[in-house]
Amino acid sequence: MSRAFVKESDGDDPGVLPERRISEHPNLVTARGLRLIQEEAGRLEAEYAAVRAADDRAGIARVSRDLRYWAARRASAQLAPSPALTDTVVFGARVRIEDAEGERRTYRLVGEDEADPSARRISWFAPLARALAGRRVGDVVTGPRGGVEILEIDSTAEP
Repeated sequence: MSRAFVKESDGDDPGVLPERRISEHPNLVTARGLRLIQEEAGRLEAEYAAVRAADDRAGIARVSRDLRYWAARRASAQLAPSPALTDTVVFGARVRIEDAEGERRTYRLVGEDEADPSARRISWFAPLARALAGRRVGDVVTGPRGGVEILEIDSTAEP
């Protein structure tokens, strides 16, 4: 028989999934970010029990992988203190900026797992966040899309 008609293992085994990549950066988190990590780990622990009870092999593989990721993120989380009142951009602060076209946006600088650009939460390691770090109101920095001016820094903690 020709080998063209014999199915060989092509890596489609549902029990084998690639691991989720864990960042090489320190895992700084806000209080909100730590709470979200803990909630996701708890949700996955419950889901794991359900897929085991259902003997769902693909589900077990997927949830196990995700649970390993979130357990590692929980274990490596470094809770950053709430930003003190400061006049410089720091981790956890909310920063209002204006670009050259006059568009104003506000971002909160957060940990990687908490980042959600659609909610205006950007990772502390995002290019714009790195450009803003340590700067003051009135400073103009070059971000990925050009120059932006810092209009306001709010260092109050998020609930």
